[in-house]
Amino acid sequence: MKAYRRFPEWLRRSLPESSSERTRAILKKYQINTVCQSAMCPNSHECYANDTATFMILGKVCTRRCGFCAVRTGEGEILRTDEPERVAFAAKELGLRHVVITSVTRDDLQDEGAAHYVHTIQAVRREVPGVSVEVLTPDFHSREELIGQVVAAEPEVFNHNLETVERLQRTARMQADYYRSLRTLEIAKRLAPQRITKSGLMLGLGETVPEILESGRHLLAVGVSLLTLGQYLQPGPENMEVQEYVAPEKFQDLSRKLTAMGFEKVLSGAYIRSSYHARETFTEVGQEQTQGTPETRTEA
Repeated sequence: MKAYRRFPEWLRRSLPESSSERTRAILKKYQINTVCQSAMCPNSHECYANDTATFMILGKVCTRRCGFCAVRTGEGEILRTDEPERVAFAAKELGLRHVVITSVTRDDLQDEGAAHYVHTIQAVRREVPGVSVEVLTPDFHSREELIGQVVAAEPEVFNHNLETVERLQRTARMQADYYRSLRTLEIAKRLAPQRITKSGLMLGLGETVPEILESGRHLLAVGVSLLTLGQYLQPGPENMEVQEYVAPEKFQDLSRKLTAMGFEKVLSGAYIRSSYHARETFTEVGQEQTQGTPETRTEA
């Protein structure tokens, strides 16, 4: 069994005192999957306590295996056609004004789940008028017709994570491709230049600062304006080992350097994740670019 590195002091934190039971009950009521649970997100208790969650559609089983990820892998599940409505009902009951939708990867489906994304966005908008929507999608094999379907549903934010630097892609994302991910982001921005595109990197896998900055330049070149940097935490013994616990000062320094390179917003810190404080980020950056978007509420 692999040994876990001991957490440094800066990674230790106490759980919020408020209860997460209301959110858990609503998610259970509508049989909703969340990436918070499936990916063992360290922020789940905090976000649930604030009545927020990131909805994970297309089932609980991913058709790709990534070295960093805790989501189950295997054959894709039968698609539940009522899932978009259940997500919408849960979002309404939680009182969300900014909804984040992600999914497992479904290479087994002809459209890789693109239409299901569209139906979910549409259902959420029907049930929660004035809501803003952020999607965190798979790469769709950079198929423009599929990315176009999702973009045409007009999510305010299109997010696809690069996850790590080019050198470590084959270790972390064996069935993905660094430049395919960049193409996915480029296509999304080209099809809807007014929409915000976003991406994220995990740190602590052995990447160097020059490699991180190079990835930043690549993301800027395809139009990405929002970037998240967070600490990789090994979810299980079968996953990649942590090579470094990145010090807070290094996260701050990277944020300064990447912001100076041209990103509109860089969220950088040990517990930052793709959809962590998504509402605040969208409010700060998105409302300057998107007309008619109402004030939104904190979202995980």
